[in-house]
Amino acid sequence: MSFARVALIGFGEVGQILAADLADAGVADIAVYDLLFADPDSAPSRALSRLPVRAGVHAVNAVRGAELVISAVTAASDLDAARAAAGGLESGAFYLDLNSASPGMKQQAAAIVDDAGGRYVEAAVMTPFPPKRIASPMLLGGPHAAAFLERAETMGFDAELFSNTVGRASATKMCRSVMIKGIEALLIESMVTARAHGVEKEVLASLSDLLPVGDWEKLAQYMISRALEHGTRRAEEMRESARTVAEAGLDPLMTASIAERQDWAAGQKAALAEDGFGAMLDAIRARLPS
Repeated sequence: MSFARVALIGFGEVGQILAADLADAGVADIAVYDLLFADPDSAPSRALSRLPVRAGVHAVNAVRGAELVISAVTAASDLDAARAAAGGLESGAFYLDLNSASPGMKQQAAAIVDDAGGRYVEAAVMTPFPPKRIASPMLLGGPHAAAFLERAETMGFDAELFSNTVGRASATKMCRSVMIKGIEALLIESMVTARAHGVEKEVLASLSDLLPVGDWEKLAQYMISRALEHGTRRAEEMRESARTVAEAGLDPLMTASIAERQDWAAGQKAALAEDGFGAMLDAIRARLPS
């Protein structure tokens, strides 16, 4: 038996994708809430007219009566979303936390939901969400993960039972993010600097000799473009990754710096309009202080 009544907390890109896919899967009652509903011109507000959902006046109103609540907010709002929804959770309702937060924050969110009578399920989404949408690979954690998956698989979720405890799935994602977002940050610094000295082709060729991963220029352009496009969200995730590193007792020197570079990259988004890798690098360089 799947879920007939679903509530979404957060109606940004991920929330809108989920709403469309859940409707396609036959969910007839989808309630949504987003803080940006207060602004009628915001992207979440505008999306209400094109998707088969009903907007809650607040989080409690949206989740009341839902069998499944999905939290898809920014990492920094993870606990706020859990607190906001807790007052309206039905006894036994599942609460799927998709947010890119540290293990410690996930454990705090689980305590809030469980204390309210809900069933918290940790989810770590392991790929960018848009390509595969609701079928994006997820690692699930917590004592209620198996019961959730039994009902969710028919709705298109592609999830894997990872742990009976909350925190391990998120730790896996956060540690992976240190590497992936870190490579993006390193490529930005390496390639912008190499372009300034006119040696980007030679640097890329040397990388191909050292690490034969295919077309390094194509990979570098893709990874730098991702940072420019999604730097703000990536920086927030890296701050959670830094929290994860700190929770392990290690000073997050590298991870904190990655967050700063990703934040900086978001300010260079205009360079995406350029045609070609070199032109994109030149556009980034043009914005550097002289």
